[in-house]
Amino acid sequence: MKAVTVSILKKELKEHSHEELIEICLKLAKFKKENKELLTYALFDSHDEDEYIREIKEETDAEFSKLNHDSLYYVKKSTRKILRLLKKYIRYSKKKETEAAVLLHFCGKLKELKPSHQRSVQMNNIYERQLGMAKKAISTLHEDIQYDFHLELEELENS
Repeated sequence: MKAVTVSILKKELKEHSHEELIEICLKLAKFKKENKELLTYALFDSHDEDEYIREIKEETDAEFSKLNHDSLYYVKKSTRKILRLLKKYIRYSKKKETEAAVLLHFCGKLKELKPSHQRSVQMNNIYERQLGMAKKAISTLHEDIQYDFHLELEELENS
């Protein structure tokens, strides 16, 4: 079975009643964990983006505190896992401000890692790539917000 385009889905959804749409949303939520997470964001977190960012940062801190430092392999693997999780949260939000804040926080936590991430080429590449993505997201924001993020960015680059 081939999926139809978003525009066709949108037209079809307009034809359904309110109760039918609720049933469709609940079916989607039961089908896959990511659908439930996206629905949770849309219903509960999207109205307060600052709180959403704070929750993501707390979860990031918790994940970094659980990192296995026995081997660089485990550190890299866990770091990539954390990054996948953050990218998923960024995709839910679709806001550049959220993306910049989350990626800068991730880079800051990566910079604090002991042993230092600079010891590994792969870890350094992850850090540089995410820093670049944060810069790109910051460049699309309003000038006042850009200034705040640039201060954070300079702190990361100078330390």
